[in-house]
Amino acid sequence: MAEDRRQDEATAADLKALAHPLRMRILRICLYKPLTNKEIADELDLNPATALHHVRVLAKNGFLEAQAVRTGNAGALEKPYKTTSKSIGLAIPHLDDRLSVVVAGLDAARSELLAGGGDGLIYNARLGLRLSEDDMDELTQRIQDLVAEYLKRPPAPDGQDVGFVSFLHKLA
Repeated sequence: MAEDRRQDEATAADLKALAHPLRMRILRICLYKPLTNKEIADELDLNPATALHHVRVLAKNGFLEAQAVRTGNAGALEKPYKTTSKSIGLAIPHLDDRLSVVVAGLDAARSELLAGGGDGLIYNARLGLRLSEDDMDELTQRIQDLVAEYLKRPPAPDGQDVGFVSFLHKLA
């Protein structure tokens, strides 16, 4: 297989934190803009207590980081949270654990896609291929290189937030 560029190995607590679609969605919406628990709840149409539970799990495990307390519109103090880069550099060596995290990510992506409606879809491809091990290695490496290239780019100040999901899997 292609070289694994990730560094830190996920703990059991990390895996539990990432294996929930709502937590994946929270990480996505707090990626470029720090949001308070109320803003997260409003954005995802959640009960604030539910949002707070998931925010606390993510923060406790280092996937969200509290930002400086700010004064809200009504004068109340608010604590916004922003996504850290921890999940990008996380190795998940056990295949069953990796599958749980991937499925949670797919569930989150499905919710995001449906929330965006048909006009939100930019590109999709779903196909079957018959590849040799070398071809699979090459394709995996090229996808990893492309993703790494885009991760290195700074966020475009006037850019559009988009989601990207990619996985290569063997068919049964």
